Amino acid sequence: MIYGKLCIVLHAHLPWVRHPEHVEFLEEDWLFEAISETYVPLLAAFDRMRADGVRFRITMTMTPPLVEMLRDPMLIARYRARLKKLRELAKLEVERRTTDPRLVRSAAMHLELYDQAARVLDERCHGDLIRGFRDHMEEGSLEIVTCPATHGYLPLMSGDDVRRAQLRAAVKNYTKHFGRRPRGIWLSECAYAPGIDALLEEQGLEFFFVDSHSVLLGDPRPCYGTYAPVRTPAGPAAFARDIETGRQVWSADSGYPGDPDYREFYRDIGFDAPIEDLRGFLHADEARRSLGFKYHRVTGKVPLFQKELYDPEVAKGRARQHAEHFVHNRHHQCKHLLGLLGRVPVVTSMYDAELFGHWWFEGPWFLEHVFRRAHEGQDGIVTRHAAEILDEDRDLQTLHVNPSSWGAEGSSQVWLNGQNAWIYRHVHHAEREMVELAKAHPEGRGLLRRSLNQAARELLLAQSSDWAFILTTGSVVPYAIRRIREHLHRFRNLRDQIRSGRFLEDRLSDWEGRDNVFPEMDYRIYV
Repeated sequence: MIYGKLCIVLHAHLPWVRHPEHVEFLEEDWLFEAISETYVPLLAAFDRMRADGVRFRITMTMTPPLVEMLRDPMLIARYRARLKKLRELAKLEVERRTTDPRLVRSAAMHLELYDQAARVLDERCHGDLIRGFRDHMEEGSLEIVTCPATHGYLPLMSGDDVRRAQLRAAVKNYTKHFGRRPRGIWLSECAYAPGIDALLEEQGLEFFFVDSHSVLLGDPRPCYGTYAPVRTPAGPAAFARDIETGRQVWSADSGYPGDPDYREFYRDIGFDAPIEDLRGFLHADEARRSLGFKYHRVTGKVPLFQKELYDPEVAKGRARQHAEHFVHNRHHQCKHLLGLLGRVPVVTSMYDAELFGHWWFEGPWFLEHVFRRAHEGQDGIVTRHAAEILDEDRDLQTLHVNPSSWGAEGSSQVWLNGQNAWIYRHVHHAEREMVELAKAHPEGRGLLRRSLNQAARELLLAQSSDWAFILTTGSVVPYAIRRIREHLHRFRNLRDQIRSGRFLEDRLSDWEGRDNVFPEMDYRIYV
């Protein structure tokens, strides 16, 4: 008997970071770490389950900037060079770490992590990780959804014309990479405001995701709480995040990732090891930095220097136990809800993809065991991706979804506060100017067209919600400010060239080479 449908949703996103003007650039490591620690382990888990005949269903966002970076020849070449160094370091670490069996196992585990990355990238995917994920989508196990083009925070934009442009660019980019139009979308930061559903309907997007209170505070009140998607007045369906499964996996205090046996994220040999052991593996300035080799476990709430040694075998066992606990809890949760609601509940479990593997190293093992346990069927829980759930049940309650985000207190305060409010007057001004430029030149040709397309790229990149988020959290603030200023500076310079009709082709070519995201760009998305 089926007691419930488990809809796991992973939001895979990184901001566009590409710096050909530098030989190596620290923030490009965000992508390289995510490939080795999250995207490759997830894809490898999907491949293992397919080989074993395990039926699984999962929904994933792969945002346009991430997909573009994963298919960028320069970035993949840099990743390969970085991976080669990490594999060399891993082999040295296997030779060095002989004083304790746990260190031996940890060093061997890190070597296998990077060897796996090389195998999956080159042997499995022939240099194209997107092809690997697309294989599972075409087989029906994975539903990949899109996101506003540069993860722009839609409610804080100046109008529907620029919101629409973010969506149009996203749909076009997705179609280019995946061979069909997207059925669903992850709204950046799950940020919803009235009228966005109509914009989604215009683009043929059937569903999106919101935080729990967005539906719970909807009008009228939801008949089934967050345990069934709802229909918005314009047509697209909204899936609301389940609170209980969110707490079990997200919380560092009460959730699984805080278990004492799991790998400690913040203790790394890049800061611990003698500097002479790290030469040749750091950047040219030899500044200490995280290298991804972590030999200690969470242990508990103790200072980093008191963390105890990590044992991969013990951690793998804990991941299996937690997966069994997670599915067992879904059994009791859904059995109770089935009796209460009179229909099979949908539990929508939403997470950042990078939580699995990068932040919570054991996360991909956990997910694989969840799917294997659900496949066994003894708990009455089946996995479904979002499109499949809609295909199975089109009779949804219609309600007005409440404005919301999945940020602090469910509001927009993370992206609009005293630290970042200054961004918006500049970005809003550029938004209005971009619309005016596009309408003034409906059939641009030659340098005019190239300049208009590049102006559109620069504006989209300036709109990324990542910069406002970084200014709030206080991490790499100078870099976020630099990115905002650079994109707006280039936009204004291009605006002036377009208005004057005097084009500087060398400068335009340089900017096209640096910010080469969305080569299919058509500035008329703003018309």
